[in-house]
Amino acid sequence: MSVERAARTVNGWAMLVVDIALYAGSTALYVLAFTEAAVDTSGKQQPVWQLLVAGSVVLFLAILGSIGFFALQPNEARVLVLGGNYKGTSREIGFRWGNPFFSNGTVAGTGGKGARELLGKKKSQSKPGTQGRFKVSLRARTLNGDKLKVNDKRGNPVEIATVVVWRVVDTAQAVFDVDDYEQYVSTQSESALRHVASAYAYDHGEDEGTAEITLRGNVAEVSEALKVELEERLAKAGVVVNEARLTHLAYAPEIAQAMLRRQQAEAIIAARRKIVVGAVSMVEMALQQLSEKNVVELDEERKAAMTSNLLVVLCGEAEVHPVVNAGTLYQ
Repeated sequence: MSVERAARTVNGWAMLVVDIALYAGSTALYVLAFTEAAVDTSGKQQPVWQLLVAGSVVLFLAILGSIGFFALQPNEARVLVLGGNYKGTSREIGFRWGNPFFSNGTVAGTGGKGARELLGKKKSQSKPGTQGRFKVSLRARTLNGDKLKVNDKRGNPVEIATVVVWRVVDTAQAVFDVDDYEQYVSTQSESALRHVASAYAYDHGEDEGTAEITLRGNVAEVSEALKVELEERLAKAGVVVNEARLTHLAYAPEIAQAMLRRQQAEAIIAARRKIVVGAVSMVEMALQQLSEKNVVELDEERKAAMTSNLLVVLCGEAEVHPVVNAGTLYQ
């Protein structure tokens, strides 16, 4: 497993002054080589070859030094490789200068693909200027996953989607330990979502009284479990997950109507249960108050009739039309 380490670079502005001085020095040596030219035995002027050679060497050093300049914005890093060996990562923002032999080109945001070309594993496909060092963004990125059809814990097909906020924390692992870290994050996010979704039921169903965690009723807990799963999978790529949450959750179309009818039936049953409980308590209260206040004396048969009438009134859905009995209960 690769481990990121700091690379040694220097201030680019200071080296720019040195580089400009080298260009100026090479120009001055070339001028002196021709102004100090001497006449040979044939009568032709010959430049001072020592000055020409010195000017050429200085010009070569100036050109070589120019290749070492690079700039980093905030939350950017540059991985430096020499001869296929990882030499470190520069995180100093601003205008910097490093070893010019690291500076044969840049590959920005290519991840493992750039590393493969860098290490010569795809020499036939690599383009000129794609070896040496490349940028890796350290900024937070958002992966908005597609809708996936998976089976929940009970085997019901559901549609689910997630959004993942992630960023690179170890550039060496991101570049060298996986083939393409961006594609790796996308693939592992889909795999983790499928695994987490299959570990929970969509909802409680008939087990309303249980404390079971469900996809629909415990979105926060499921999102946290998804984040933990992703952190374990993406750690080898030098990636940390800042946030993971569900963005879409629904039954698959082929069972959506059946599940909707089941939910409607459960809602009706729950509502009826509450209505019956309330009606029984109201009947009990009415009989108790009639007895305590001596409004009317009721025997058991009349209590049963009154209870039946009150339950019909309280539990019925249609409008009630009472019938007034002018006689007695027994006539």
